[in-house]
Amino acid sequence: EAVIESITRSVEAAERMAGFSITDAYVSINGSSIQSQNSKGVVAIANSGEEITQDDVERVLEAARAVSLPTSREILHVIPRDYLVDSQGGIKDPLGMTGVRLEADAHIITGASIVIRNLTKCVSDIGIRVNGLVFAGLAATYATLTDTEKELGVCLVDIGEGSTAVCVYVENALTSSFVIPIGAKHITNDLAIGLRISLEQAEKLKLALSNHSKEQLLKDAKESEDLLDLAKLGIFEEIKKPSYKMMVEGIIKPRLNEIFGMIADELKRQNLMVSTPAGVVLSGGGALTVEIQRACKTVLAMPVRVAKLDSTEQKSYELTGLIDDIGSPIFAVAQGLIFYAKEQEGTSSSQSIPQFSGLIEKFSGKSFASKAIEFIKSFLP
Repeated sequence: EAVIESITRSVEAAERMAGFSITDAYVSINGSSIQSQNSKGVVAIANSGEEITQDDVERVLEAARAVSLPTSREILHVIPRDYLVDSQGGIKDPLGMTGVRLEADAHIITGASIVIRNLTKCVSDIGIRVNGLVFAGLAATYATLTDTEKELGVCLVDIGEGSTAVCVYVENALTSSFVIPIGAKHITNDLAIGLRISLEQAEKLKLALSNHSKEQLLKDAKESEDLLDLAKLGIFEEIKKPSYKMMVEGIIKPRLNEIFGMIADELKRQNLMVSTPAGVVLSGGGALTVEIQRACKTVLAMPVRVAKLDSTEQKSYELTGLIDDIGSPIFAVAQGLIFYAKEQEGTSSSQSIPQFSGLIEKFSGKSFASKAIEFIKSFLP
């Protein structure tokens, strides 16, 4: 009931902001219940020797979907990687080709049935129809990755509050996806334990370290010291001035190294470490963590960039009216859901995108950003 009440308040606030009622939604899903695997499907073309139709494509994807799963799991996505027509491979779109045999190589993402049912029920109980559940990592790729990066090979790392979603593209195809059960809140917990302060103050400190340079934070400190005056950051707990180096190198860096180390282990297990020359793209609120790019580059030995959502080069259409404050990587999944929905619904940009831009144009500066962040965070565990 508490979850439903929270979602209801959030939706009502969003409806007031947007000026229209929400009846349908695409909802993101994340967490350790997410798993994935690659699968193959084979069918005979309905009219042998004639052009392949959409019905043939749907049948071969349905064949790829027929994997053995325990009753406790359900399929969220069946994403085609490439097709083969009469053993001729490397085909991204077989429609219109002629042949006898059609094969599909697909990436399948699954979730725990109980999580899927509970999430769907919570949203449905407030009168909103769930058009689809979308893996958060997949949604983030829609807002962050360029076509060039996906073609070269790229690894998207979306660091959420409680977990980190990873998606790997090779030759413009989603090849791997997995979730690391560590997120940004674990860094907050580490700071709270290491400095013996409350979680609320630790979160405030983490954000201050991430949003300001070392020089800004230590501008009033003695040259021989790197002690941080927490009172100037609004943190008034009774502790000695902590060392900047101790907090970053001694508390935050080890946790970042653990996250990227677990990602590296999984990429090595799947033989993908050399398949992503475009490097790593970081998104999610955790992507703003201090020193994260350096830690990622050190552990994974790849080029690294933090996603910029106000760039239009990664998509053939854009959200108009966006303000700078929502170009933050924290909005990667939220924006990605809009682009995913547009693709699924098959609507033109003139139909779907302006609704969101209209919502944004009603607000300016940090007023909208803070409300949007609160709206998104209300769905987090």
